[in-house]
Amino acid sequence: MLKSLNKTLLGAALIGASLAPHAFAETTLNALFMAQAAYSEADVRAMTDAFAKANPDIKVNLEFVPYEGLHDKTVLAQGSGGGYDVVLFDVIWPAEYATNKVLVDVSSRITDEMKKGVLPGAWTTVQYDGKYYGMPWILDTKYLFYNKEILEKAGIKAPPKTWDELAEQAKTIKDKGLLATPISWSWSQAEAAICDYTTLVSAYGGDFLKDGKPAFQSGGGLDALKYMVASYTSGLTNPNSKEFLEEDVRKVFQNGDAAFALNWTYMYNMANDPKDSKVAGKVGVVPAPGVAGKSEASAVNGSMGLGITSASQHPDEAWKYIAFMTSQATQNAYAKLSLPIWASSYDDPNVTKGQEELISAAKIGLAAMYPRPTTPKYQELSTALQQAIQESLLGQSTPEDALKSAADNSGL
Repeated sequence: MLKSLNKTLLGAALIGASLAPHAFAETTLNALFMAQAAYSEADVRAMTDAFAKANPDIKVNLEFVPYEGLHDKTVLAQGSGGGYDVVLFDVIWPAEYATNKVLVDVSSRITDEMKKGVLPGAWTTVQYDGKYYGMPWILDTKYLFYNKEILEKAGIKAPPKTWDELAEQAKTIKDKGLLATPISWSWSQAEAAICDYTTLVSAYGGDFLKDGKPAFQSGGGLDALKYMVASYTSGLTNPNSKEFLEEDVRKVFQNGDAAFALNWTYMYNMANDPKDSKVAGKVGVVPAPGVAGKSEASAVNGSMGLGITSASQHPDEAWKYIAFMTSQATQNAYAKLSLPIWASSYDDPNVTKGQEELISAAKIGLAAMYPRPTTPKYQELSTALQQAIQESLLGQSTPEDALKSAADNSGL
C-alpha cells in the first residue's frame, strides 16, 4: 500500500514538474543591435524593458556589436541554423538579405495605419522588389555640424551652402590660426567612408550604377573622390580622418578640435551635452552642402530597419517586439538621438523642443537622401570602393585609376 502510494505521489510530482514550466511559459527572443550612433545601448535596453513590462510572457536577450560586425554576425548566425529572431539591418542590405532568404517578407504584417503614418522615404529602408522585409527604425542622414564660436571668431557670418565654400571657410579658419585642421570626416576603410563619399556623389549629381554596371568612375562619382583628396592633401582636413569612424569624429568635434564635421543625427544632442562636451551650446547644424549649378544640398540614406530572420522560431512574438520598438510612442520618447519615422511626430513639441535647428536641417536633409546602390553584391562593391578611397587619400593611386580598379573589382 505504502509502495503504491509513493508511486502515485511520485507520478503526480513528475506530472506536476512537467506541467509547471508550461504554466509559466516564456518565449525568449534573441535580438541583435549595434553599439554606435543613433540610439544608445542604454536607450535600447530601456525600450526593451518597457516592452518586457507590457509583455511579461516574452523575454528579449539583447546583443550589441559595432556596426562593422552587424552584417557578418547576422549572416553567420543564419548559417549555423540558430541565432537571432530580430536583427537591425542597414538600408544597403535588403537586396542581399531578401535574395539569400536571411529576412522574412513581412508585407502582410504592415498595417494601413503604418503605411499612412510613416514618412514615405523611410519605407525605402526595408523594401526590395516591391516587398517589405521589416519596419524602418532609424531614419538618418549625415549633416554638416559646425562650431558657431570658431566661425564667429573667424568673421564668418553663415555656414557654407556649397562644398567649395566649406573649403574656403576652413582655409580662413586655418589662416587665422584658430585651428590647424578645421574639418573632420570618418574616412576609415569602412562603410563610414562610403557614407561620406555618397553624400558628395549626391552633391555632384553622380551615379553609382547605370543599367546595373558601375558608373562611379566618371562624372559625379569621380568629382566626389577628387574633392575628398583635395580636402585631405590641402591640410584642411584632419589627417587622422583616414582612420576615423563616426565616434572618433564626434569626440574630436566635442573637444573643440574641429570647426566642421560630417556626422549622423545623434551627434547633435551628444555634442550639446555639457557633461561630456566642451562645445555645448556652440553646436550648429545644417544640411550637408551642395555644388553650385548642380545641387542645393546633399545627403546619404543612412537609415536602418528591424526585421525577423528566417531562422526565427517565434516570428509572431518577434513582430510584436518590432512593432513596439518602432511605434510612435517609443520613438517620440527617444527622439533626441534619432528622429522618428512618423510624419506627425514633427508637429509634437515634446519631439521638437530643444532641437529646432536639427529638425530644420532634417526637413531638407531627409528629403534629399541619396541611396547607396541597391544590389545583392553590395558588400563586394563597398569593399572595392573603400579600398579606392583609401588608396587615393594616401596618394598610392589617382582617383581615376582607383575608381576604375574598384569598378573592375566590384563583382558587377
